[in-house]
Amino acid sequence: MSKIITIGSATLDVYLKSSAFKEMKSEKFVTGIGECLALGSKNEVQEVFIDTGGGATNCAVTFVNLGMDVSVMTRIGNDLFGGEIERTLKEKRINTALLQKDKNRQTSYSTLLLLGTGQRSILVYRGASNALDFLPKGEKPDWFYMTSLGGNIKLLSKILVYAKKNKIKMMYNPGGGELKQGLSKLKKYFHGLEVLNLNREEAALLCETKYENMNIIIKKLKGVAPYVVITDGPKGAFCLQKNELWFAPSLGTRPVNTTGAGDAFGSGFCSGLMLKNNLDYALRLGILNSDGVIKKMGAKNGLLTEFPNKIQLNKVKIRKEKIPT
Repeated sequence: MSKIITIGSATLDVYLKSSAFKEMKSEKFVTGIGECLALGSKNEVQEVFIDTGGGATNCAVTFVNLGMDVSVMTRIGNDLFGGEIERTLKEKRINTALLQKDKNRQTSYSTLLLLGTGQRSILVYRGASNALDFLPKGEKPDWFYMTSLGGNIKLLSKILVYAKKNKIKMMYNPGGGELKQGLSKLKKYFHGLEVLNLNREEAALLCETKYENMNIIIKKLKGVAPYVVITDGPKGAFCLQKNELWFAPSLGTRPVNTTGAGDAFGSGFCSGLMLKNNLDYALRLGILNSDGVIKKMGAKNGLLTEFPNKIQLNKVKIRKEKIPT
């Protein structure tokens, strides 16, 4: 019986790093900064890196690295890319009994455009991942870790009903397809979670406000789940718990690549709750796991391979404050 099942996407990722990719500040972009190329230009790529990705598989690697029994519920195509994803999962000793194969759709694919700073933009083809079904085959783990469900609210509801019936705790990092439906529609589903996990851009989209309006985001998300995590890129991560706002700063590492940092933080955070049921410890574990992955190319390299010692944990300086009413 799996201790945790990750649910969501599995992709083949191609990373392209080029000095031709430029940052441009503009209010037209959600974050205020865009990644650009000259229209009609032909540009050199300095580095190419290929790996498997997708939230379900990325997070599963953290859990198996830390000694947990983990299964992945995801959907791939019956093609070359899908075969590589399955091979990689088995190589890492992740249970593939819940892997779904689609004869009519291709495996999900992403191209990641990397700046020299490690920041990136991602072009995504969802493919088979958008046809994911919930087929637990009688599994009753301690936790579900859900990533993007492609906007499928019926699927989300199906998972929540099963989890409630079988007393399974849930952490959820919704995708854009779910988030754009708005907080008013999704709030009733979030109440069934243990942890809601978002990055700041996702939180702004969900709350239908601007990226800069962190106070509004915090006010709207307070209490929608026992723990509401908001990662804030290189700054670190916030967590709302009851009337307290916790903050764990990043360690200031210069990133080689930021892809997978959110998955690394989330799966590290969840591992901390599973092991000790302690928010302070969970935040430290999340920061250390994400700090490792940004030092390497790919979303699975650099992840923790054992629980950190006290010296490592103390590198993360946690602070907390009361949330204004």
